[in-house]
Amino acid sequence: MTSSRPYIMRALYEWIVDNGCTPYILVDAMQENVMVPEQYVKDGQIVLNISPTAVMDLDISNEAVAFNGRFGGVAKDVYAPTSAVIGIYARENGQGMVFEPEEEPEDEPTPPDDAPPEPSKPEGRPSLKIVK
Repeated sequence: MTSSRPYIMRALYEWIVDNGCTPYILVDAMQENVMVPEQYVKDGQIVLNISPTAVMDLDISNEAVAFNGRFGGVAKDVYAPTSAVIGIYARENGQGMVFEPEEEPEDEPTPPDDAPPEPSKPEGRPSLKIVK
């Protein structure tokens, strides 16, 4: 299944804004493909205000959070893969969610050339027995 993280992020963003609060995201700035203003990164992380009044063209897609924001008066495009988003919360009360790190899908190991072939799956309908 696909990650539930972007769906939860979109729902929490809407909930936070609907309640008159300011949505912030915490991003792991050290992950690959993260584009954020480096001067605001502390301890490898950055907190970003993604409220409708703070950013333009906000897009929380299944792949990434992207927007244009102003940092020190300078417009900057920001891009963070959803896997780099550590959490989303309301500035005013801290309500929101911190995400568990996503596990990378493992490649299936390739058996060595001299390994015996795996047994084939039995054909036909599976059957169950009642055991007392």
